[in-house]
Amino acid sequence: MLDAAVATFARRGYRAASMDEIAEAAGVSKPLVYLYLNSKDELFTACIRREADALKAAVRAAVEPDAPADRQLWSGLLGFFEHTAAHPDGWTVLYSQARTVGEPFAAEVAVMRAEIVAFVTGLIAAAARDADCDAADESLADREVAALAHALVGAAESLAGWNAGTTGPGRPSGKESAATLMNFAWSGLDNLMTGRRWAPSR
Repeated sequence: MLDAAVATFARRGYRAASMDEIAEAAGVSKPLVYLYLNSKDELFTACIRREADALKAAVRAAVEPDAPADRQLWSGLLGFFEHTAAHPDGWTVLYSQARTVGEPFAAEVAVMRAEIVAFVTGLIAAAARDADCDAADESLADREVAALAHALVGAAESLAGWNAGTTGPGRPSGKESAATLMNFAWSGLDNLMTGRRWAPSR
């Protein structure tokens, strides 16, 4: 039932999708849908939570905990992009539908995003520790790590959204997308961790 609902919401959008369509796609009666979930709102929320849990699990499972810092970040990005590429309807529900329909659905996605940002913050902080980064102002260092994690997650979401709108043979694979973002992000992170900061000339 949730598979049918995710596919219908992704194709039609939350507002246009009907419980009749979802029941037909699931091969069940409309009353049976209402037996398990009392309303379209509840059904949409269940879809968001399932897809969010699957995405978080994919990212966490992909990371190699004992690998070098760059390998951990790479494997996490690879897990994210391979999952979103393999589950385009789920990503559409999370990225294009839930965030734009309004509350309470946007809040559900915000919870997922906060958990992923926290996880990425931990990866970047661990990478900084491995590189023996020292900072005179530890609180500033913590804020900077959190800001970098937010920027990286935002970039990943944006790239996955762009991928979802790209069709045909030109659509990048999950591995290609992960490599693109890794090349974009890691050079800057590596410079920061070794004290080579960019600064404006004036």
